Amino acid sequence: MPAIASSARRAEAAAGLAARGVSVADYLARLGLDGTGPPSAGALAQLQARHLERVVFENLEIQRGRPTTVDYAESAERIVKRGRGGYCFHLNGAFGLLLEALGYEVSRRRGTVQSPPDQPPSSLLNHLVLLVHGLPTRGHPEGTWWAEVGLGDGPSVPLALSAGACEIDPHTYALEPSPVYDGGWRMLQGVGGGSGIVDIDTAPPQAGEVAAAHERLSTSPESGFVRTATFQRRHARHADILRARKLSHVERDATRTTLLADEGEWFAALADVFGLDLPDVDAAERHALWERVCAQHEAWVASGAG
Repeated sequence: MPAIASSARRAEAAAGLAARGVSVADYLARLGLDGTGPPSAGALAQLQARHLERVVFENLEIQRGRPTTVDYAESAERIVKRGRGGYCFHLNGAFGLLLEALGYEVSRRRGTVQSPPDQPPSSLLNHLVLLVHGLPTRGHPEGTWWAEVGLGDGPSVPLALSAGACEIDPHTYALEPSPVYDGGWRMLQGVGGGSGIVDIDTAPPQAGEVAAAHERLSTSPESGFVRTATFQRRHARHADILRARKLSHVERDATRTTLLADEGEWFAALADVFGLDLPDVDAAERHALWERVCAQHEAWVASGAG
């Protein structure tokens, strides 16, 4: 039998959403769902895939100089009522509340997205990890899953929290014991010679730790979220990625790239590819944002990364 969150925790999560004017039905409608049935590994996979398709990984508010909070319910309000996205603290934070309100047993863990492998590993919190427990399957009888909607290159379905590798287009993922966190896990993601590394701690974030990490990531000149406007949308077999002016369509065997030529093309891509119409961004701010991403693209090319 699946483990079910306590009725008190379900009520607390639903009340947190309701305090921001968001019902569970509203959130599911944002994902294109009218119901999910009781907690199960299959239903969790559907929820994650729909969230990734419908809710974009993006850092636009940082680029606008008006970073949001990372309150989980406030993030849900922005996702559901304003049609926006965010990054891991927003997306996994809101998704965790939805899962708890639906009855899933959820725990939150400290995560570290590592720098390239040629640099020393870090234990600095810069990612919020969701683990969902008590959903055994024949292939994964232990029943703990890494549910991830806040990692740009993350999998489209939950990963069984056990050692091994799997192919989830367009990437290959592997889980192994973490060399950073004793008893934790490391996820390796790679495609086309590139790779990503995320370490998962056994401990939850401490009080105020997520907010402090968000402050650093949203304001430090060294933060990639500050340096480069980024939008990512994950589909079942491919991903669409916009960094500065470079729009990429990533599949397992090929990546198509387009350099967006002007302001009109850039905002059209936000609307058409990423579903961001941005009615609150006026003409003057649109032009300022376009000039910003042009400067970012030039700096990226000059660094050799673009």
